[in-house]
Amino acid sequence: MASQTVALPGQLLGPTTANNAGSGTHLRSQSLIASIAGPLTSTPSTSKTNKLPTVSIGRPSGALLPEVGTTVIGRITRTNSRQANLSILALGSRGEHTCSDPFPALIRQQDIRATEIDKVKVSESFRVGDIVRAVVISLGDERSYYLSTAKNELGVVMAKSEWGNTMVPVSWKEFMDQESGAREVRKVAKPV
Repeated sequence: MASQTVALPGQLLGPTTANNAGSGTHLRSQSLIASIAGPLTSTPSTSKTNKLPTVSIGRPSGALLPEVGTTVIGRITRTNSRQANLSILALGSRGEHTCSDPFPALIRQQDIRATEIDKVKVSESFRVGDIVRAVVISLGDERSYYLSTAKNELGVVMAKSEWGNTMVPVSWKEFMDQESGAREVRKVAKPV
């Protein structure tokens, strides 16, 4: 590793303990593995029990890309009985990294909820224009990333009513129009 300056995804970086895995790396068995491509940095350990340096991979400049396991924020663009299409607008659970260009993605009916999957209706989970927090479960095909909202903290985070009014969540499955008091069914995300 000492002679290398750039790591590639999946590359073995050396032995590890849980304390020396820095950003851009992950653990596999007793080895430290590169998760992304980028320049390697090594910070000397300050621990008396762990002598291994902390190894990190700097994210290269340029476009950030969603990876499997990344939490994303997106806007629903179209729905049908089997799936909801959306544009990924930002990466991170609070949208910390805005995407310069939106990425196309979809949430399939079976990926909306973790339980009672056969009872899920896309039209009762999302509407066009809803802002959704989801997690990337697959890089999908050449057209779209595949996302899931099958955890409590995932789902619709912002919605407008049929009349264009801002709505607030009132339960795990309903938003309420603040002006009219009308309620609409959604897959509501638990606040993080």
